[in-house]
Amino acid sequence: MVGITSYGAYIPLHRLSREEFFRAWGGLALPGERAVANFDEDSVTMATEAAIDCMKGIDPKTVDGLFFATTTSPYREKQCSTIISVALDLGREIRTADFTGSLRAGTIAIASAMDAINAGAAKSIMITAADLRLGAPAGDFEQALGDGGAALLLGEKGVIATIEGSYSISDDFSGVWRSDADTFVRTWEDRMVLDEGYSAVLPEAISGLMKKYNLAPGDFAKVVYDAPTDIRRHPRVAGGLKFDAAQLQDSLFMTVGNTGAALAMMMLVAALEEAKPGDRILFASYGNGADAFVLQVTPEIEKVRDRRGIKNHLASKRVLANYETYVRWRGLITLEAARRPDRSPTSIAGLWRDRRIILGLWGVKCKVCGTPQYAQGAGLGGSTPLRVCVNCQAKDQFEDYRFTDKKAEIFTFTQDNLADTVDPPATITVVDFEGGGRAVFDMTDRDPAEVKVGMPVEMTFRKLYFDRGVHNYFWKTRPLRC
Repeated sequence: MVGITSYGAYIPLHRLSREEFFRAWGGLALPGERAVANFDEDSVTMATEAAIDCMKGIDPKTVDGLFFATTTSPYREKQCSTIISVALDLGREIRTADFTGSLRAGTIAIASAMDAINAGAAKSIMITAADLRLGAPAGDFEQALGDGGAALLLGEKGVIATIEGSYSISDDFSGVWRSDADTFVRTWEDRMVLDEGYSAVLPEAISGLMKKYNLAPGDFAKVVYDAPTDIRRHPRVAGGLKFDAAQLQDSLFMTVGNTGAALAMMMLVAALEEAKPGDRILFASYGNGADAFVLQVTPEIEKVRDRRGIKNHLASKRVLANYETYVRWRGLITLEAARRPDRSPTSIAGLWRDRRIILGLWGVKCKVCGTPQYAQGAGLGGSTPLRVCVNCQAKDQFEDYRFTDKKAEIFTFTQDNLADTVDPPATITVVDFEGGGRAVFDMTDRDPAEVKVGMPVEMTFRKLYFDRGVHNYFWKTRPLRC
């Protein structure tokens, strides 16, 4: 039977207390804090991080497809699932697709992956979801929304939670929306949005699921469904369906915020982290209709307890000092431009030619002396491909070598206060990888005062810059998380 074979999640390092929004604008401060993506993060980088967490110990070549779910894709016309697949080193002959346009894009992708596996078109499909939605300054959405991602691997072997059934409803009610010309999320009058949308459609789907499979509220160990920004409606739906408060999965509102298309999947990951073999989980998501699933946890769940998931990411955080940092990172204020020449145009040919070097962080290893080496791709201003070993000078004696999963330590670094960066100073590191190899990378998620020689770091997939319609992604170093 098709089911979940692995899970993963990602929550940005940074948090911002909702009291800071009150300090900036007055009005009403919601309780808790929200997760804030760094200036070099977006839905693609967060979905990639969640998928990396999900694939710990799994051979990428065994994955037959990758589905990316988001409402905040950086491109209107270009697949982002292909970017993620290269970063994950998935095979070329896989099925990729972007699911967008709805807050339940994640569960729509799950249903599509189930259909593909049941039809025999694939054996294993990764679904990764992330969102970075913006609420207008001084509004409730600005405080209530959060950033994050989750990933689920579906297949038929090594299943940790079987998917025993599903039920879906389509509904055209437009309570929350964003046109292609909008920067910020829009919504209609709260009571109508919730009474006629969330609080009506989601219970209908959950009730339909239980009726279809002859299940009662007491049959479930955990009930997982996303919450609206008015968090009070979340437990009301459970109460109306006769679920006990102890069955309801925490909505993550107080610690992360509403993460859009990723929220339901993030909540499911949190539930699976605590689940025991035999537990039955009701999993649902709302957005222009609703999807609901029945999951049954198997003993295989014990084999994936080493993920960073939700728990470990929540425990690893840095609180931003002020609201001004948030609006600077989101590009909501205009800053003085750096007094430097314009950057050379992005080379589409270079990015394509060196995509494995840039997105996959592939280097080489000398077959003669075994020395790993990395040279930045020409698409990012780097040099021509390596042909001569830096250690033994053997010529054209290399095999492919991947650096993404290698830990490293800082050999030397510099802090550049004059660089054109949203988060000064720019920290540039020269790192030595475990097992060999030395290279230069920008550093992110760091406290400049704490960076030092010998500091252990790991690689993280980030956005370098946006140029003439092209989002340029690459890898950076960061202090070890979790």
